[in-house]
Amino acid sequence: MQLIDGKATAAKIKEEIAEEVNRMLAAGKRAPHLAAVLVGHDGGSETYVRNKVLACEACRFTSSLIRFEEDVTEEELLAKVDELNRDPNVDGFIVQLPLPAHISEQKIIEAIDYRKDVDGFHPINVGRMAIGLPCFISATPKGILELLRRYDIDTIGKKCVVLGRSNIVGKPMAQLMLQKGYGNATVTVCHSQSRNLQAECRDADILIAAVGSPAFVTADMVKPGAVVIDVGTTRVPDSTRPKGFRLQGDVDFEHVAPLCSAITPVPGGVGPMTICMLMLNTLSAAKHEFYA
Repeated sequence: MQLIDGKATAAKIKEEIAEEVNRMLAAGKRAPHLAAVLVGHDGGSETYVRNKVLACEACRFTSSLIRFEEDVTEEELLAKVDELNRDPNVDGFIVQLPLPAHISEQKIIEAIDYRKDVDGFHPINVGRMAIGLPCFISATPKGILELLRRYDIDTIGKKCVVLGRSNIVGKPMAQLMLQKGYGNATVTVCHSQSRNLQAECRDADILIAAVGSPAFVTADMVKPGAVVIDVGTTRVPDSTRPKGFRLQGDVDFEHVAPLCSAITPVPGGVGPMTICMLMLNTLSAAKHEFYA
């Protein structure tokens, strides 16, 4: 069994990005600039945005953090999005989700200039991704593809099962694994209403679990020799830990790992790659690789 180390891979990629930024600076260009908009004080969002700021430092990016209280109006937030869209010194920006209930997340996403949408959530980027055109691909699916590539895991013609159908992970992951330019695999998407779920999963050469349910994937759902990618990161109570909780993936790692040819751990697997891919998207935005 091979452990797919996302933390080490992400560190290597950030070093590669920093080297590219050094070349840009040496050529008289400015560093890529990523801005993040944070509404309220959700603990998970605070941690995620803080990690993005640290990643920007590692990659030698310029970063900006724009904070709003939870009572910010939708109009005020849309005005800030418009300002960032028009700022020539900001290459890409993200509005951290989730947002308060009185703000339409979809309206905010659609207001972002798709050429600065480094999260890859705008319908234009999603549509271009679906038909194989250059675009910003959402960070988690992009990170999974990069792990598969860097660990030389063959995906061509393999049976891939994606557990979950979210707009952020499940749907784009299935699209990418299906396309010739990426996975070139035979793809099945399973979800809460899928029949014969155990049999479907056990038939997979590559199983990607993104359901947000701790230890959902058990040993009887995994074919010996399969590659298992665990996207889940749920906080579960653990009195033995200083913070009183631990992160649990969607896979019952202890019992599933011995069956696998390769598997991602939680933490330290897909998670570090997500922020790293946001950095890669921002670098692409600064270099105008996809859009003029």
